[in-house]
Amino acid sequence: MRSHNQVISEQFGTTAASYLTSAVHAQGADLQELAQIAGAGQQPRILDLGCGGGHVSFAMAPQAAEVVAYDLSPDMLQVVAAAARERGLNNIVTQQGSADHLPFAGESFDLVCTRYSAHHWRNLPQALQEAARVLKRGGKFIMIDTGAPEDVLADTYVQAIELLRDTSHVRNVSRSSWRKLVERTGLQVETEKSWKLRLEFASWVARMRTPPDHVTAIQSLWRSAPQEVRSYFNLGEDYSFDIDTLMLQAIKR
Repeated sequence: MRSHNQVISEQFGTTAASYLTSAVHAQGADLQELAQIAGAGQQPRILDLGCGGGHVSFAMAPQAAEVVAYDLSPDMLQVVAAAARERGLNNIVTQQGSADHLPFAGESFDLVCTRYSAHHWRNLPQALQEAARVLKRGGKFIMIDTGAPEDVLADTYVQAIELLRDTSHVRNVSRSSWRKLVERTGLQVETEKSWKLRLEFASWVARMRTPPDHVTAIQSLWRSAPQEVRSYFNLGEDYSFDIDTLMLQAIKR
């Protein structure tokens, strides 16, 4: 039997390269906003927590003294390191590990950022405590992730299809729950916002190499979904849909 961390490493080890080129991950106004935040500081030291394909690291590195790209998957980190070299971003360093046990000294980063990773974390409250611990006084924590609807019925459907698509999925968290979790660490939420992200179904399942029987199960769930759910996710005839996406910024006083 495999542990959850082993499931994550295996899932993303085999799909690492696809996350580097994924339009969903490589593009977005949020990446430009992260670059601006990094540029507002004085050569900050940044932790990209659950770095995935490295897009946060690539966006922020030109404005930073150092970016630590941190991820559980060694294969993903190899992809990030190679891409950083190709782009001449020599201030990006990679380190392997779990989000809930950070091998860094307290108050050692000016910015801690995570994008499209936290829904894979088994122990989210502990990971957030660790993020707060390694953040300097006056430093910022920035979270970007797909979110859960506040409506319980829509939430049930999104959690089900996410798990069928990717068995390393733990939970999408709602906007209100994110605020509570972050504030419990002692961080002070400054801004938060949400938007809809369109997920094209074929590339969404292909990127994770979702098994055919799981793809069939997801399509069956969508077909059987009540109208309220289909409307909430703006479900298309090809099973493409809109998912809630959240961005939250908090400061360590």
